[in-house]
Amino acid sequence: MSNFFTDNPDLQFALENIDLEEVVTLRERNYDFSKKFPHAPSNYEDAKDNFRRALIEIGEVTGERIEPRARTVDEEGPVLKDGVVIYHPLTVDNMNDLTNAGVMGVMLPHKYGGLNFPNTVYTMMTEMVSRADGSLQNLFGLQDISETISEFGSDEQKKRYLPRFATGEYDGAMDLTEPDSGSDLQSVRLKATQDPKTGKWYLDGMKRFITNGCAKIHLVLARSEEGTTDGRGLSMFICESCPELVVRRIEHKHGIHGVATCELQYNHVPAELCGIRKRGLTKYVMSLMNGARVAISGQALGIAQAAYVEARKYAREREQFKSSIDKFPAVYDMLTRMKIKLIAARTLLYETTKMVDLRQCYTRLTESSSPADLSQEIRDKQKFYNKAAAVLTPMAKAYCTEIANEVAYDGVQIHGGTGFMHDFNAERFSRDARITNIYEGTTQLQIVAAIGGVMLRTLDTMMDDLSALSYEGLLARLNKRLGKMRELLRKGVKFVHEKRDGEYQALVARHLVTMETYIFVGHLMLKDALKDSEREPLAEQFVVNAVPEIETAYKIVVSGDMTTIDKHKDIIDY
Repeated sequence: MSNFFTDNPDLQFALENIDLEEVVTLRERNYDFSKKFPHAPSNYEDAKDNFRRALIEIGEVTGERIEPRARTVDEEGPVLKDGVVIYHPLTVDNMNDLTNAGVMGVMLPHKYGGLNFPNTVYTMMTEMVSRADGSLQNLFGLQDISETISEFGSDEQKKRYLPRFATGEYDGAMDLTEPDSGSDLQSVRLKATQDPKTGKWYLDGMKRFITNGCAKIHLVLARSEEGTTDGRGLSMFICESCPELVVRRIEHKHGIHGVATCELQYNHVPAELCGIRKRGLTKYVMSLMNGARVAISGQALGIAQAAYVEARKYAREREQFKSSIDKFPAVYDMLTRMKIKLIAARTLLYETTKMVDLRQCYTRLTESSSPADLSQEIRDKQKFYNKAAAVLTPMAKAYCTEIANEVAYDGVQIHGGTGFMHDFNAERFSRDARITNIYEGTTQLQIVAAIGGVMLRTLDTMMDDLSALSYEGLLARLNKRLGKMRELLRKGVKFVHEKRDGEYQALVARHLVTMETYIFVGHLMLKDALKDSEREPLAEQFVVNAVPEIETAYKIVVSGDMTTIDKHKDIIDY
């Protein structure tokens, strides 16, 4: 029997040791929901028990049923026949299994049939689904569509759509990208026109690279304001699948073969406005993208976990020179580095999801309360968690997806020539991992999103608290080393500030974000080691590996002068 929750001690550690009591208390309205909804928790311990039971069930579904189907789904995938996307029968079985497990409305409110779980627990589910089949996460993970309707839709829209999302009757697609506008969503041209007589909206144009573009419900970013060319002219719309919404093709992709990535043509598709006009990009898509960053981080981590487990298993079984290859220093060093990266990424991801949960809770609280009822403490918390999440979500997305590619790459290497063969899972993991640091914002765009918070030292308060914990012995020495690295980071930030050169800041942003990420994760690893002494070697190895990376990044940041940019351009043109 294989259970992707109970066989993963680190994921269990994450659930047991992350403190979500404040989040749950706020989401459950101080547990008042338990008086109205039978499955709502009556206290925090009850909620944690619900989380554990749900994760154990999903662990069994993913390990016992979904994972054994993954290779066939990858080989055969969905097909487009007479304009209709037909998913592989095993993919349909996978979705039915998840629906029967009751997890198609994980974060939706109780009143719409959802579980009202925090994002943190949902992300743990996405990690396990992705470990079983990376492409399936692109279907299961689209619950952000219903979350957006729950957050910004009208009461009528919520009543009409959300219960059907919770039961699995509806699935969703997020229609943003167009043939001529990839990451530059301000240039979206798909046109939304309103009939002056009926007030109804219609959509005309093209969308490309739309995950699950055959969905029943679509959230569509479209240009609603005539004569505009920037983000202020864009609104968000909801439309349903219909004859006017045509799937022109399924993309032939490098990886994640189990999900249909579609090119769509809108021929005067009936639609309805979601939220307020002209807020489509500036508010609603930004909210969607924040959720997507976390979801893809979970997807990447799940694929990396699968790659590591497969590589470790192969190394223990493969014999060369009368010994299993996991006994060779070159191989067990590689496996060790893979494991450290996984654990580091996981502690960063779930610290990030906690901040996302707290931001959402306090944002909802401030928006639903009158100004007179809000204490200064609540206002301050809302501002802090908003800023912290704004830095951590791109940091986590960049780190988790990059290490996923590294771990999957090393997994192929450990397999040797067999890892290059289509018959082995290692090859599939390397293909599936590759998209994670591209879609929902490339790593380069995550750096752009994170650098502002790094320059403003947004995470200093959190790192101050972490470094002030009562460490002794080895952990105290490691904490001191991280303190020295923080001083280098401060000097690097000060150096860039004093340059007053935006292009130079953009050039070295990657190095500054790398420094911030390693230092912050190092502090999290030390905190985890305080809770479990067996994690001390993990923390030590992470810090030992991180210090030279941080020192090198610092030297690059402070070595530049005003000719650095020209030198880079000269090298490109050489």
